[in-house]
Order: sequence, then C-alpha cells, then structure tokens
Amino acid sequence: MLEKIKVKDLMTKDVYTVDCEEATVFAFETLMKHKISAMPVVDEDGKMVGIVTATDLGHNLILDKYQYGTKVKSVMVKDVATISSEASIKDAITVMFDEAPGDSIINQLPVVDDGKLVGIISDGDIIKYFKKNLISKLIE
Repeated sequence: MLEKIKVKDLMTKDVYTVDCEEATVFAFETLMKHKISAMPVVDEDGKMVGIVTATDLGHNLILDKYQYGTKVKSVMVKDVATISSEASIKDAITVMFDEAPGDSIINQLPVVDDGKLVGIISDGDIIKYFKKNLISKLIE
C-alpha cells in the first residue's frame, strides 16, 4: 500500500526558502513567523545548498553563539538527505529514519527533481495522511 502513494501527493509545493547570504536572525524569524521547523537554503541560482532548522538556530541564538550578521551559509547543514517527488511514501519514511543522525528522525525532507527543489514533505504530512485515510477507517 505505501509503495503506491507518491511523495508528490503529500508534499508541500510552496516551500519557504532562505538565501545562503541571509543573516541567521532573519532565517529564524521566518521559521517562527510561518511556524515551520526547517527551511531549505538556496544559493543565488536558486539551487538548494543546505537546510536550517528552528531548533538549531533558536538554540544557538539563545546561547549567543552567533555574532551579529552571521550568515546562514556558515551554520546550515550542508549534507542534506532529499527524495524525488516520484518516490513512494515508504521510501520517504525509510530515508527519514535511515539518514537521520543517531536515533532521531528527519522531520522535513526536501523533495528534489533533476537538481531542483520542488517541495518538502514532513513527518506531519505523513501522519495527517494516515489519520485521514487509515485511522479513521479503522475506527469505523
């Protein structure tokens, strides 16, 4: 069943991104304003070059680890797991578990086709799908 559901059917297509030259404070404000936990980082050509998370930025801002004007490119995660829009949800779940450090999971997985960012799929997107399509049917 999970092999039939495609990432493109659940992903968010309008993705908030941040330029790699932007200040970390601006990136954090954007994450908080839109209530999102992660944001892909793009270069001047619009190519995804990394990702920043609200947890990482917020933690380091609170601890005053950044100097005024610290740029996103100096603090972003550069080795980012991604998935194709044509991949299955089973594949996305596997990547979210297998590519995460330690025993954590990836909460926001960028969707990239032909080197271009086309969306993002979150653990919340997958949970909402299961709630709507599986759990409600099991309860009936």
